[in-house]
Amino acid sequence: MGAGEYNSLFQFARRPYVMIAAAAVAMAIFGAAPVKADVSLVFGAYNSDKPSAMVAQLRPTLDLLAKNATEELGEPVRIRLQITRGYDDGVDVIVNKAVDIMRLGAASYVLAKKQSPGIGILAMEQIRGEKEFKGIIAVHEKSTLRDIRELKGRTFAFGAKDSTIGRYLSQLELMQAGIFARDLLRYEYLGRHDAVGAAVGAGLFDAGALEETIFQKLLEEGTPIRALHSFPNVTKAWVSRAEMDVRIADGLRRALLRIKDPDVLRALRFDGFLPGTDSDYAITRQALEDNARFLDGMPDAVGQ
Repeated sequence: MGAGEYNSLFQFARRPYVMIAAAAVAMAIFGAAPVKADVSLVFGAYNSDKPSAMVAQLRPTLDLLAKNATEELGEPVRIRLQITRGYDDGVDVIVNKAVDIMRLGAASYVLAKKQSPGIGILAMEQIRGEKEFKGIIAVHEKSTLRDIRELKGRTFAFGAKDSTIGRYLSQLELMQAGIFARDLLRYEYLGRHDAVGAAVGAGLFDAGALEETIFQKLLEEGTPIRALHSFPNVTKAWVSRAEMDVRIADGLRRALLRIKDPDVLRALRFDGFLPGTDSDYAITRQALEDNARFLDGMPDAVGQ
């Protein structure tokens, strides 16, 4: 081959389309490293407290969850927070896969799982090393009431209609004390636990049901209430939507169980996470099934 022919061939090989074709052949032969995209997830929580308070409580833990999940999955994980307007909306968004992860109270979990069996428990919140905490039936600090059975003929503030403590378990406790809906002078569903405590502290109701951690928070803030009666409840579940990629769900599960930093968890008022299964919510499921007995055939809107 002459020098002229060699130079012509060299110039031909440097043409862009030839170089592109050569690169394509090399990639086919040797393989190419896949480009990893961010794993973008939406975390949902219903407003059992003021929305601003919910964000302040959840954001530190979600930031650490994203960091841990990034390490577990080997690719960037980003988590956006979405606060729903109430329990019903919270159930709807996880059932309809509008969020990827959801923090659900026991009753909301049972209701969501019934509608979407593919929902899976990633972990359960831990309080003092247990998957259990207390519900409180509170009265004004100056109330003369000393026993739950004295609530017959009194006014009562429940939480949301789908709240585990705010409705189902507190109504079960009343029923076991011989008090049914017809035995209360008046009752209303106020929505949030903090609203229940504030209403009882203001003397608008003789008693009300709220969760232990919010009860303690209100006491610290000076709300004039005290505990009349307490009862056990299973902690909240952090769940994945149906049909979530198994690899991502497993990574999130491991990432949650690694969270133990007290400074991060302090805002949420629990101590970390424990493994959980559907059977942990068997008692809650039974309470929901028995709830019609409390209403004793009366429409659910009584007291509204």
